[in-house]
Amino acid sequence: MMSALAQFRVEISGVGLTQMPIAIAGFRGEGQSPVKISGVIQADLERSGHFKLMDAAGQALDEGSRADLPLWRQRGADSLAAGSVTRLPDGRYDVRFRLWDVVRGQDLGGQVYTVPAGDLRLVSHKIADYIHEKLTGDKGVFSTRIAYVTKSGRQHTLWVADADGENAQVALASPEPIISPAWSPGGDSLAYVSFEARKPVVYVHDVATGRRRLLANFRGSNSAPAWSPDGRTVALTLSRDGGSQLYVMDASGGEPRRLTQSPGIDTEPVFSPDGRSIYFVSDRGGAPQIYRMPASGGAAERVTFAGTYNISPAISPDGRWLAYVSRVNGAFKLQVMELASGTVNAVTDTAADESPSFAPNSRLIVYATQNQGREALMTTTLDGKIKARLAGQDGDIREPSWGPFQK
Repeated sequence: MMSALAQFRVEISGVGLTQMPIAIAGFRGEGQSPVKISGVIQADLERSGHFKLMDAAGQALDEGSRADLPLWRQRGADSLAAGSVTRLPDGRYDVRFRLWDVVRGQDLGGQVYTVPAGDLRLVSHKIADYIHEKLTGDKGVFSTRIAYVTKSGRQHTLWVADADGENAQVALASPEPIISPAWSPGGDSLAYVSFEARKPVVYVHDVATGRRRLLANFRGSNSAPAWSPDGRTVALTLSRDGGSQLYVMDASGGEPRRLTQSPGIDTEPVFSPDGRSIYFVSDRGGAPQIYRMPASGGAAERVTFAGTYNISPAISPDGRWLAYVSRVNGAFKLQVMELASGTVNAVTDTAADESPSFAPNSRLIVYATQNQGREALMTTTLDGKIKARLAGQDGDIREPSWGPFQK
């Protein structure tokens, strides 16, 4: 039953404006491989919004072929990738691939991996990352991870999965709610809020070992953890001194330091990528809006002005974009603001969007929503043109958090 929750599917909707036509030939030998490598690569590239997949059916090619590049040019492809997968006597797999620039007639290199069967999906994602970076100049995010929470019956589960939602592993299962997972900058830990003590308490969980430690269990509520970019401090919302206010504390524990002194509720802190500012949600003006303040404390300035209800801020790792959720005519909709200009665009046509989180290359956003009456995780390009559904089989899917580049 657990694995049924973890089966995800990609559905592309919409058309991007500038897409590079690419052909990914079926890898020689992948019929005998437990993972169809070319299919994983195609789905990754399609989801990025940068590529248009050309039909490479019926072409027997591998990384050693002398590809007929003029023929592929005639077919409309700008680039071509091909490769092979071979099972070795020790049970591991040898995976090779090569990438060609069809327009310039150039060999763009390739890679060789020798891995156990369980790492074939990861290798497929790494090949997609290589292709993405060679052809766009931006690092690919396909070999990164996401965390999210599902609720099925009384069971709450924190999952860690590949960026396409596949290969999901249980990090924590609990009969009480788990909320607000947040990746550490190194990608080795998740902070989250658990209600197993019958009140919100913040833990830090080592993803590799499953060990966890208590970070914040002060009087009242402990919620909304956010890591500083250097991983040394955590901002969070505590009600220990009365109303819900922002505090920072050492990531290893200790005494928190209060940052805000407002009559309202201050919550959902996130650090700017340079670590100098904290964005947060406050109803100090009467309704929830997003504010920014120095990370050391001090005066806050309001950032969102469109609409009367704006929550769940996420800042892109390049510092250019703010994603958040706005209530518009009773619907909750994902918005993307360019911070330099203040220009805001609504990027979805759904009505129950929540918890946006940026990919580490700042090019995609993962969020939770309801799509066709079902809970779903979606990714979208920043312009909203290309969306992909990472659809779970069962239960509510909530609170996605996109992890950093793997070190």
